[in-house]
Amino acid sequence: MSKKILVLIAATISIFAIGCGKKNKDVITKLKNNVENLSAYHLKGELEIINNEDVYMYDIDVSYKENDLFRVSLKNINNNHIQILLKNSEGVYVLTPALNKSFKFQSDWPYNNSQIYLLQTILKDILDDGNATVKETNNGYVITSKVNYSNNEDLVKQNVYIDDSSNIKTVEVMDADDNVLMRVTFTDINTRPNFSDDYFELNSSLNTSVTDEEVQSVSKIDSIIYPMYIPEKTYLSTQDKVNTDNGERIILTFEGDNPFMLVQETSSKLSELTTIPMYGSPEMIGDTIGALSDNSITWSSNGIDYYVTSSNLSEQELLSVANSINVLPVGK
Repeated sequence: MSKKILVLIAATISIFAIGCGKKNKDVITKLKNNVENLSAYHLKGELEIINNEDVYMYDIDVSYKENDLFRVSLKNINNNHIQILLKNSEGVYVLTPALNKSFKFQSDWPYNNSQIYLLQTILKDILDDGNATVKETNNGYVITSKVNYSNNEDLVKQNVYIDDSSNIKTVEVMDADDNVLMRVTFTDINTRPNFSDDYFELNSSLNTSVTDEEVQSVSKIDSIIYPMYIPEKTYLSTQDKVNTDNGERIILTFEGDNPFMLVQETSSKLSELTTIPMYGSPEMIGDTIGALSDNSITWSSNGIDYYVTSSNLSEQELLSVANSINVLPVGK
């Protein structure tokens, strides 16, 4: 092959690469402009979370209004359990209407981590990754970028599927082996919603959450649930049961190199809305949303309140313990 032909091939490849690079940039820029120009939006869809062999399905309702007002409702399809993530001028809340209870955070949520169901954070992950790629599909494009789930090292990248009008239709979050661990599909996108003046207030969020969920009234813990994940050189040392005003409390104390305490307590609906101040941030835990801080994590599921605390475990290890309880309950 002559030198002239080799030069021609190299030039052709270079032009093609430049063209692809420009096209990739144009697709991302158009998406950026589309999201950043929104003063409000209302999305509906379905969220799927895969936790080992368990799959959790949620109907989601996502609302945004300028000045960083967010309201995200997640309804567990299996038991109709509803929780609401709310951000307004007063703080960040995790609201559980069925129990009349909420946690309040002074938190950077939703920008402190990736959030699969918010347009702003999906876009942020794409823009933060200087090597994000764009691939054309039959109905639009798929953008692949890194993600920032700081408390879950398994979640490393995302595929963002957009249509020709730069609307985000589906997002998949994957591990390093391209296994999809989370997926959200938006079925309805309204970029010109009309929200009432109190829509993003706490009481309004509670009162407008219509649910046919049956609150489980549990007064006794029949089967103690033990974590499937226990840090190395750590073991169950004591197990205590005490009676409370509303039922029972189980205290499991683990000792060793990484000691921690796991508390399980029967929960009941409070007579009026009670807000509990928290340090930390909201986190998905199995089939529910919990509250994670530097040395503890708390959540409610199927009529039981759970609390894990440790001065030794990292936030990721606390989440590992919590998620292992939701994977496979083991009664003894």
